[in-house]
Amino acid sequence: RIDNAHVLKPCGQQRKRNYLYIVTEYIEGQTLAQWMRDNPQPDLETVRDIIGQVANGLQALHRQEMLHQDLRPANVMLDSQGVAKIIDLGAVRVAGVAESAPAQTLEHPPGTVQYMAPEYFLGEPGSQTSDLFSLGVIAYQMLSNRLPYGANIARAGSRAAQRRLNYQSVLDAKRSIPSWIDATLRKAVHIDPLKRYQELSEFTWDLRNP
Repeated sequence: RIDNAHVLKPCGQQRKRNYLYIVTEYIEGQTLAQWMRDNPQPDLETVRDIIGQVANGLQALHRQEMLHQDLRPANVMLDSQGVAKIIDLGAVRVAGVAESAPAQTLEHPPGTVQYMAPEYFLGEPGSQTSDLFSLGVIAYQMLSNRLPYGANIARAGSRAAQRRLNYQSVLDAKRSIPSWIDATLRKAVHIDPLKRYQELSEFTWDLRNP
């Protein structure tokens, strides 16, 4: 259902299938996680470009009523031309399919704790703003090599505990980052999903416009 330059493409089946498997395009490149290790201080424009590409891929999923739920640097590839692609769709929640399953709270959050939106730790279903939260964390980490709430968010399993979490400014003496970028990231990774950006396009716009 997804045909987007920034989402991994499956390959058509050409022969009789005897086992359960899928074949996808081959991407010559490296994960964003490896790229971040090799480029610990990328310039702001490069960060904007990569985050914008990943946002484009997420929008393609959201238009088909899908949530990625496990967006993290290891699940994004950068090919030899610098094109970013979301590669791992194993945790994707598909509307219609999800509703057909028995109603239950999430005993096991679907993603990777460092990048997961806090509502998952309350056993709540995610939303498009949950994916946006993960993208905001990635942008924050690319600019600072840190996480906006440190390692505390995974231990905050109640609303009261989450209200005590403090956002740590992305600004520091080592990098020249405009203060309005910090305000943009603060909104993208807000603990309350209703206080985040409600659209990915709003987030990527504000990353470029004071």
